[in-house]
Parts: sequence; structure tokens; C-alpha cells
Amino acid sequence: MGDLNRTVSLGQVSFTLVGIPGLEAFHAWIGIPFCFMYVLALVGNLTILFVIKTEPSLHEPMYFFLCMLAVNDLIISTSTVPKMLQIMWLGSGEIGFDACLVQMYFIHTFCIVESAILLAMAFDRYVAICHPLRYSTTLSNPMVAKVGLAAAARGVVLVIPCPVLIKRLPYCFRRVIQHAYCEHMAVVKLACADTTLNRTYGICVALLVVVLDLGLIAASYSLILQAVFQLSSQEARTKALGTCAAHACTLLVSYVPALFTFLTHRIGKHVPPYIHILLASLYLLLAPMVNPLVYGVKTQQIRQRVLRLFRQGGKALTEP
Repeated sequence: MGDLNRTVSLGQVSFTLVGIPGLEAFHAWIGIPFCFMYVLALVGNLTILFVIKTEPSLHEPMYFFLCMLAVNDLIISTSTVPKMLQIMWLGSGEIGFDACLVQMYFIHTFCIVESAILLAMAFDRYVAICHPLRYSTTLSNPMVAKVGLAAAARGVVLVIPCPVLIKRLPYCFRRVIQHAYCEHMAVVKLACADTTLNRTYGICVALLVVVLDLGLIAASYSLILQAVFQLSSQEARTKALGTCAAHACTLLVSYVPALFTFLTHRIGKHVPPYIHILLASLYLLLAPMVNPLVYGVKTQQIRQRVLRLFRQGGKALTEP
């Protein structure tokens, strides 16, 4: 009865996000680079989408996957950054229970979708370099669409149990989330009940996604490198490695902060909370900001099209 009296209806529950714990005095300053990164992410990803949509020569599987990545990055960053800036600049960290679950669901679903898209991009490069004669038949437009739908479906299905399991938990007096956004484990820690099932499911999903996707990506790139170094033309080797280098940068930016955040929750007891939360926040900002810059610079067709747009815009401004 004591626990029952301390709990309230979930409809009446609201949480308070603290932002970066321990750095509250610097929130206004931290918000400036966060806002700058968000603006760059918006401009960069919208530019990538516009360029690929308006340039018929870019209507190929590699660029369709890049469009999927850009849309996914826009969703991830927009799900989190506006609320982060609201916390840091306005001191408004309150968020309703259902709104918190929706934010959490979007973040984790589209992080899993992003991992699947990166795997699809690795497979695209594998087919293009190792089996170029089969490329058009293996990765036809209908197949690309099916891969995109499968990536989205996997994320949706794997994350659905998280909010369902969280809703069954009672919440007592602990309503302060030591985080800048509604992250699964940060919310689970507030429950005044046994959370073993929630923790176990979260760990299993994270391990399944990371181990499976990284393993397949590593296998793809080992085969790609073998094929690249067997090419007789130095120019062909350089071009193939340049394309793979852009993808490798994206992988590092996406997976390194994610792995650090995952491991810190489980074994990083001595890592200061502000470092953990900063890196967890940057994890959702770095990839959306860096991906369009990397692909815009490393992909010649996109780079040329963007430069042409800037020249046309400059001429339009200077003409009377």
C-alpha cells in the first residue's frame, strides 16, 4: 500500500530534463554550438536532398541511400535539439510522460534505422566495386525501396517494446531525468520497481544491432579492400578508396559516440555525468551535421552541383 500511495496516474506524470548535469551554469553557452550544429545539419541535409532530387544523373542507388540518411538525420536532430535549446536557453526542462516516450521512441527508432542505412550503403559499395556487372540488377530501384522499408520496419518493431515496458512501471517521487533528452535507460532508472526486463531488453537490442550491423559492415569492407588492391589502375583504386573513405568517416562519427554512451551506462561508473551526457548529445548532432559535409566534399557529382547552385545564386544577386 505504501508504494501504491506514492505512485500517481501516468497521465499526470511529468519529468524534468536537467540538460547537462554539473554544467547548468554554462547551459547558455553550450546552447550556442548546439544551435549552430543544428542549423548546419538542417542546411546540409536539405541541400543534399534538393541536389539529388533535381539532378537526374544522381538518381542511382548510392544517392537514394544518401537521401534516406539525410531524412533520417533530419528526424533525429529535430526530435531532440529544439527541446535541448529550450532547456539551455529558457530553463524549461519539463516534459510530459507521453511526450517523453514519443521523443525516446523517435530517437532510438531512427538511430537503429540509421545503422541499417549505413549497412545498406556498405553493401552498395561492395556490389559496385566487387560485382560491377551485376550492380544494376542487384540494386534496382524497387530493391532499394524494399531495403529502405526493411530498415524502417526493423527500427519500428525493435523499439516498440521499450515504451510499452516503461508504461507498466510505477513512478514515485523521482521525476528528474539526468539527461538532455528522454533516453531509454535514463527514464528506466526513475521507476520505483524492478526494471530487470527493461534493462535486459535494451541491452539485447543494442547488442543485436551493433554486433550484427558492424559485423556485416566490416565483412563488406574487408571484401571491398581486397578487390580494390587487386585493381590494375591506380586511378580506379584512388576513386574507389575515396568513396569508401567518406563512408568510413560516417561510420566513425555514428558508432564511436554510440558505443561510448552504451558502455558508460553499463560499466562506466567513474565517468563524470557531464562527459557522458555531452557525448550522448553530440552523438545525435555530429552525424547529422558531418554526413552532408563529408558526402558533399568527397562526392564529385554532389560537390559540382552545389558549387553550380552557389554560382547561379551569386549571379542572380549581382544582376540588376
